[in-house]
Amino acid sequence: MPFAFARRAVLAAVAAVLIAPQAPAQAEAPVIAAAADLRFAVEEIAAKFREETGMTVRLSLGSTGNFARQIREGAPFRMFMAADEQFILDLARDGFTRDQGTLYAVGRIVVKVPDGSTLRADGTMETLRAALDAGRITRFAIANPEHAPYGKRAEEALRHAGLWDRIQPFLVLGENVAQAAQFALSGNAEGGIIAYSLALAPQVRAQGSHDLIPEDWHEPLRQRMALLNGAGPVAEAFYAYIQSPSARAIMESYGFVLPHE
Repeated sequence: MPFAFARRAVLAAVAAVLIAPQAPAQAEAPVIAAAADLRFAVEEIAAKFREETGMTVRLSLGSTGNFARQIREGAPFRMFMAADEQFILDLARDGFTRDQGTLYAVGRIVVKVPDGSTLRADGTMETLRAALDAGRITRFAIANPEHAPYGKRAEEALRHAGLWDRIQPFLVLGENVAQAAQFALSGNAEGGIIAYSLALAPQVRAQGSHDLIPEDWHEPLRQRMALLNGAGPVAEAFYAYIQSPSARAIMESYGFVLPHE
């Protein structure tokens, strides 16, 4: 019982870190909409930005597709860091951003399994195939492919492996990739496909194991950001800071592939 209680407590802490909303720093700070795969990286960057410049931004973490819809509906974001550049390009075409923005990173996906899972972390998904054959899969988590780029790439990878049709009855869909990670670690799922950047965070890495999925099994996760109409000096400064050596070093530490200078 003590072990089970301790495990539940640790998993609850991981869930809280993954999906808890960012507390507002100050009313006038611009709100930055950032894809959920950036949670740990962008929080570190925002803290470093405040330390070095004295300026503060507020972070809103979630699904890229949902953010794009909210921006079209008038949400008061001042900068958008998307997990799929097409959302930025579409917003730019329709006049919601200052320009087409810039590529800031390329993401990767991994198979993540919790401690005690019947699965082994295997990016080739052969152990997932064997588990399906043996009837040992009850739940498997991914982000919702309808609006989350990391979910769409998970679907593409599962299709590449020939497992998409077979795995669908067992899928648990997260609203975004951070929630998918929460589901994968819940103890009620055998695992899931999540962002490499989340898997590398100490709070998540300590729970279970992960393995990279081959990058040619899915379309690239080309992540683009742009300033939105109405962005002021603080948002402009943060946009520039994301491209600085300090911020790039943090992004690299979370497994992002960085665009060339």
